[in-house]
Amino acid sequence: MRGGRRGDRDAGLDEPSALPGWRRREVVAHVACNADALVNLLGWARTGVENPMYSSPRQRTADIEAGAALPAGDLRAKLAAANARLARELAAMPAAVWDVEVRTARGRTVPASEVVWMRTREVWVHTADLGAGVSLRDFPADLLRSLAADAVAGLSGNAEVPLVTLTATDTGDRFELGMRESSPAATVPVTVPVHGELAEVTAYLLGRASVVAGPPLPGWL
Repeated sequence: MRGGRRGDRDAGLDEPSALPGWRRREVVAHVACNADALVNLLGWARTGVENPMYSSPRQRTADIEAGAALPAGDLRAKLAAANARLARELAAMPAAVWDVEVRTARGRTVPASEVVWMRTREVWVHTADLGAGVSLRDFPADLLRSLAADAVAGLSGNAEVPLVTLTATDTGDRFELGMRESSPAATVPVTVPVHGELAEVTAYLLGRASVVAGPPLPGWL
């Protein structure tokens, strides 16, 4: 989330992001709040005292709005301070507690070690969401595969997810969506084939703008 002259970056914070309804400053504020939310999960694992990422959806929204309202310099400082707090907590985690289970904001139970991936995903995806010259096409292929697989896992078990088979035309990677085993025996489920480059397939799975033409997916991230 860096690059360019500071004055240009500051002016650009009020530009629309790639996320509908959010300026770039809302994206930056959200990434800062996410770091503090993940600190909560690490503290939960380390102490055994339940400490959710956010006390409520309303609190999450209020924190993002408060951060987005800050002057540019203060918003940069907020992000830097949150990053530093998370880095300290990660470095201080005893090896014995990485397997302790915590609960994400979406209700998934995961080991504390999952926090590392959650932050990686957050920073990379939202850097593209800024709409400031970085897109999923700039991501390493291995990261795109991990993001796509994560999205498939996040959408699994949701009966609203259509049957889709996705094939990345540039890498050959293949992903499947939908609850095939739940289809009644008397019906033949219609699977929609979707093809596109790995970056576009991943964007589609993440609910981001994509040239891939597939059926609408429910949000999950």
